Amino acid sequence: MPRPAARVLTLLDLLQSGGTRTVAELAERLGVDGRTVRRYVDQLIDLDVPVESVRGRYGGYRLGPGYRVPPLMFGDEEALAVLLGLVAGRRAGLTTAQRTANETAAAKIRRVLPRHLAGRLDALLESLSFTERAGEFASPDAEVLLTLADAVRHRRPVAVRYTDREGRRSDRTLHPYGIVAHAGRWYVTGRDADRDEDRTLRLDRIADARVLPGSFAAPEGPDPADRVVTGFATAPYRYEVTLRVRATPEHIRAHLPATVATLEEHEPGWQRVEIRAEHLDWLPPVLAALDRPFVIDGPTELRTLTHDFAARLAMYADRPGRR
Repeated sequence: MPRPAARVLTLLDLLQSGGTRTVAELAERLGVDGRTVRRYVDQLIDLDVPVESVRGRYGGYRLGPGYRVPPLMFGDEEALAVLLGLVAGRRAGLTTAQRTANETAAAKIRRVLPRHLAGRLDALLESLSFTERAGEFASPDAEVLLTLADAVRHRRPVAVRYTDREGRRSDRTLHPYGIVAHAGRWYVTGRDADRDEDRTLRLDRIADARVLPGSFAAPEGPDPADRVVTGFATAPYRYEVTLRVRATPEHIRAHLPATVATLEEHEPGWQRVEIRAEHLDWLPPVLAALDRPFVIDGPTELRTLTHDFAARLAMYADRPGRR
């Protein structure tokens, strides 16, 4: 028979899973009567756990917001999920400016784990390796991130202080549409009210964000993630490349993702591909990897690079093998 303290912790675990739990449901799960359930709830309240009583036909108990985080209890799979999530987030660069928060959170969880589970998780983390190196990205400020998220939810304009890639600082009023995590960085996409144009801003370049009075209508068109990847593909660069490729969009996208190229059907079986790039030397190998008929409409420099690349391939292929 479980001891009362164990039942109180089990009650907390049930409440932490979310929603309102009826007294009858809790009594059945704990193996006690309704009066005992109420006594256990009082014990949690004495420990400053914010348990709320809900009246009505579907009433019972639920956890309410409080000034401190109640004790957390994880099962084996839950602890594994949390720790792996922390490891993956740190490697991907999807952390806040407080880099130590990731490590301290993981340390707190591991410190309270049962010995047998801690040993198994340590064995997994020690044997785990990744095919890609850990990302080294500048991270956004946690308060900026949370302020922008709240503004997105409630469609509120925000005043932001932004530093662009040239190091120029400016104060802007933004109507934020959404927050997007892409390739190890955080972005906010929205309408720049001062310039009356859609913009995508890196969150780590925002030094301050303040919610302003008023609201704005939800935008029409692509969702925030589509706006970000389209913005990358259409941003101004040194070269504007135009190709025609006889292939399906799916085949082309396997080599030229939406962040790199825009596609449009040119004629049956052919796709018009537009790419903006600072350098062209990476494109001939990609065209070779496509292994489909293509036409280079421009620029001329790409035709020259592709001819040279093809000549090198032919020269390497004609070399006799070593005996």
